[in-house]
Amino acid sequence: MEILCEHKASPAKLEILGVFEWPIWEKEISEFPWHYDRTEVCYFLRGQVIVTPDGGEPQTFGRGDLVTFPAGLTCSWKVLKAVEKHYNFE
Repeated sequence: MEILCEHKASPAKLEILGVFEWPIWEKEISEFPWHYDRTEVCYFLRGQVIVTPDGGEPQTFGRGDLVTFPAGLTCSWKVLKAVEKHYNFE
């Protein structure tokens, strides 16, 4: 399962997706396991995380990243800097 990331997504794309109308999720520095029952698209407003899919390579995300986590993904999150992100489940 592949995590898709668009670094520095264009303002036009964010507007078309309606990103700034989505709810906001915040998380302090922490580590936790996670499983995605549904596909999540999110846009990082601040913070930095390392997400490691089970059996996969770690990926780092942060401010300005538009990320798609596929349904069925099991992973570990390591929040390095407190996160604030818009999110939407498909």
